[in-house]
Amino acid sequence: MTVLVFGKTGQVATELARVGGDDALCLGRDEADLSDPAACAAMIRETRARAVINVAAYTAVDKAEDEEALASVVNGDTPGAMARAAADRGLPFLHVSTDYVFDGTGDVPWREADPVAPLNAYGRSKLRGEELIAAAGGQYAILRTAWVFSAHGNNFVKTMLRLSAERDSLRVVDDQIGCPTPARAIADALWRMASVMADGHPGGLYHFGGQPPVSWCAFAAAIFERAGRDVALEGIPTSAFPTPASRPANSRLECRALEADFGIAPPDWRAGLDDVLRELGEMG
Repeated sequence: MTVLVFGKTGQVATELARVGGDDALCLGRDEADLSDPAACAAMIRETRARAVINVAAYTAVDKAEDEEALASVVNGDTPGAMARAAADRGLPFLHVSTDYVFDGTGDVPWREADPVAPLNAYGRSKLRGEELIAAAGGQYAILRTAWVFSAHGNNFVKTMLRLSAERDSLRVVDDQIGCPTPARAIADALWRMASVMADGHPGGLYHFGGQPPVSWCAFAAAIFERAGRDVALEGIPTSAFPTPASRPANSRLECRALEADFGIAPPDWRAGLDDVLRELGEMG
């Protein structure tokens, strides 16, 4: 089954190209300008693909505080235009969103129906995309995920490996809890969902995050242990590492709906981490 994919070099897009092979028609920034909603919609109206997956986004969380208008177009208006075009063609439209649509309070996993209240511009832009996609009137699936990592692109795993090669000790935030999620697992889930939706499944709003939940500091400890890096770690509060954009303290995601509807279980991030470290040649 041929699938039109918006995104080419990002973490999930790279894995979708691996999963889909020649059936994944991946569009890079030079082919699809995400700041131009009409142009992206036109590509969907012209495609012969049986489904559309959007994994392209404005992801510079801190920079979005100063560029919220652009982030809102790329993460909101353009996915909305894509979803309307897909609806006009009768094509399933799948889109990746984020835990940042929540305010991060509490200590229990977020469910799909929980109230949304983004803390930052990036979260607001992604929520706008969710709302416009749902209002487009077509067959859609929104997959909220968190803490994405892989062997390529920019992510926490690669940053920790780089820093541990430069320093003997690191201070890492220990009061933000979330679900590290392998990009490959997200790609596998999206591809399976697209296939099932092409056969008539209505889709909906779903959560997908690696298990078990863990803090950034504990995630770093697992990275160093598995990579054989001798690094002294100090857990610090978020207040000791201020950033332009506020981060949610609780990014746990409840993933039972996706498993019930599509038979897709949340991945064990530790197994995914081992795969990534092997690909990077970093297993201890």
